[in-house]
Amino acid sequence: MDGLEMCRGAMSGGAVLRFLLPKCKPAASMPWKVPRRRPVDTRTGSPQWDLLPQGRAVHFSALLLAGHNKWSKVKDIKIPKDAARARIITKFSMLIKVAVKEGGSNPEFNVALAQLIEQCRNKNIPKATIEAAIHGAEKSKAASHHFYEARGPGGCLLLIEVFTDNNTRSHQEIKHLLLKNGAVLCVGALNNFDRKGVVVASRDGVSAERALELAIEAGAEDVHETEDEEQRSLLQFICDLSSTKGVRTALEAFGVHTLSTGMEYISHTPTPLPQNQLDASATLLEVLNNYPDVVRVWDNICALE
Repeated sequence: MDGLEMCRGAMSGGAVLRFLLPKCKPAASMPWKVPRRRPVDTRTGSPQWDLLPQGRAVHFSALLLAGHNKWSKVKDIKIPKDAARARIITKFSMLIKVAVKEGGSNPEFNVALAQLIEQCRNKNIPKATIEAAIHGAEKSKAASHHFYEARGPGGCLLLIEVFTDNNTRSHQEIKHLLLKNGAVLCVGALNNFDRKGVVVASRDGVSAERALELAIEAGAEDVHETEDEEQRSLLQFICDLSSTKGVRTALEAFGVHTLSTGMEYISHTPTPLPQNQLDASATLLEVLNNYPDVVRVWDNICALE
């Protein structure tokens, strides 16, 4: 299929480079049907495609991939390596506290906590730090978990995940940060995002075409290329949240070296922005991520081409 340059919704939390699939040629060994073009998407003015192997459909919405690549580079504001490392440890400590608060401190019975511990190990976060976060969450009975919805530059949408012992204070301070940076709190942003399972794997020289084949064969819905904080190339296989374990098992059976699993909020309605609004949005995300009570910020941004 020549000229296929498509991506799904934007995602925050590190530089995400959506996969360019310019020539998705079906493998001879796979039971493919003919690719089917669907009606033009009224939101984007572009066609959509379904790639239809027998019994399986992987859908790519028709926003140009280049827009997501450009946004990823803009929002990846460089900070000193030591500061970046400290931020990662702080954020994962907060994520662990959220998981313990919601599901208990035993990873055998708390899938979210088990996933986070695995992610921490892959990022070489010390065991003592992980244990301290778990014990700290058990003692921190007053802290609570919240999502704030916001509208940013150019009408982009944000989900701001917060863990705080004083929601009134956090709400007012985040509201102030938003207003200073061209954004406001709003209602309804959450409706533009879906909770999805994510299986992270080492890329290991896998081509774009092979990554797509693996996604289809493993039962995933989409595949993205991403880089970690060490600029190592990784693959993210997106799937239904309930299918995460099965997708990982299938990928490993195909010889893929998987690293971790987790949950992401993926936008199904991306907002394209021109360069000046991309820059403003990048600054806004940096400010929010530096706020102590913010765990993660999810966005639906891509670059206007």
